[in-house]
Amino acid sequence: MPENNYSDFTHKPERALAISAIKKGLDREQLLEHIDELEFLAETAGADIIAKVIQELDSINPATVIGKGKIQEIKQLIEEEQITLVIFDNDITPVQARNLEKNFNIKVIDRSGLILDIFAKHARTIEAKTQVELAQLEYLLPRLTRMWPHLSKQYGGIGTKGPGETQIETDRRVIKTKIQKLKSKLIEIDKQKLVQKKGRESLPRFALVGYTNAGKSTLMNMITEADVQVENKLFATLDTTVRTFKLPNGNKALLSDTVGFIRKLPAHLIASFRSTLAEAKDADVLLHIIDISNKAYTEQIDAVLETLDALNIKNKPIINVFNKIDLLTDNFELKNFMKLYPDALFISAQRGLNISNLLRVMEERYNQQSKIFSIKIPYSDLNLLNILYSKFDVQSRKDLDDGIFCEVKVINANFDYFKNVFSQFIIN
Repeated sequence: MPENNYSDFTHKPERALAISAIKKGLDREQLLEHIDELEFLAETAGADIIAKVIQELDSINPATVIGKGKIQEIKQLIEEEQITLVIFDNDITPVQARNLEKNFNIKVIDRSGLILDIFAKHARTIEAKTQVELAQLEYLLPRLTRMWPHLSKQYGGIGTKGPGETQIETDRRVIKTKIQKLKSKLIEIDKQKLVQKKGRESLPRFALVGYTNAGKSTLMNMITEADVQVENKLFATLDTTVRTFKLPNGNKALLSDTVGFIRKLPAHLIASFRSTLAEAKDADVLLHIIDISNKAYTEQIDAVLETLDALNIKNKPIINVFNKIDLLTDNFELKNFMKLYPDALFISAQRGLNISNLLRVMEERYNQQSKIFSIKIPYSDLNLLNILYSKFDVQSRKDLDDGIFCEVKVINANFDYFKNVFSQFIIN
């Protein structure tokens, strides 16, 4: 199944129309922010938004989303402006998409389809490509009736379940089989990643999370001197990058950059990218990067927290980091933010402002959720040293006459495991 069945428009700019259909009562400024974000998504995918249409409704039309009068108005606009693509900010059903395409006589996609297109464009590694393909197929499955013009024909013979099966049923079985294979492939990739993680489990782990285009990759490059791709585009980072860096005390730590979140992120996309986001789940401390220059920053914060909750990433220490302070108009504005969020940090990853303070707080937050234990392992149990070094942060070691004395830092999440294995050797 080709990956670009519904993403051909990325190969050349298309003249697109952005539509947002919402129930009456939403704040006007918030509504404009949503459709502006849809325009940014479209530009990232390679489409030019020629016009934007907003319709406030008492209720969404189950057949066509928007009303009949608005459909006629849009048909005229499509003809006058030579528009070739309609993009809805809403997630639309396969039936709605089919009815709209009949009315407009051009391609109609929704927000999820647009995001998938961008994901397909930016996937680089085998893991990301596999995740994107899985999400695409799961999105495509219920939409087969509008993807294939020959579905009314009957087919039989070898390769079908019986002489009365339609082509659409055959296609569905093929796609379902492919979905299962991709899920199995991701399980194998997860196993390989677990092997790769061995040997670095004892290092403090931090993960960057945040709304897409908040500046996570720029901060990653600043802290770790990595070369993560940085673009002023949504979802420029799809593949998780993990790099080492040094905390102020000189100890090594790990920092991972993850795919950005976005409001109304489809559930199947979240599910498909669970393995990529596993770095966030495994981290000791999360750094929630927030674009302070974005007027909708509070809504973006909520979207990130909701996504973390959907991923079952709970009760994890989070440092709120407001980025791009260099884009604020004056110091008075920054002071107001500091009053509103007294426990947050305020930085500019682009200009390197306040990064040293951020590193200090990262070290403090990691230390707050860990304890130092003194243990002495007798030489008869030297096999436990491998476990100690691979699983925990060994702060110091002395080889004595009657055993090996170590000071070990243990984070709270690993405390029970540590006690089960080393309880008889703990001195304090």
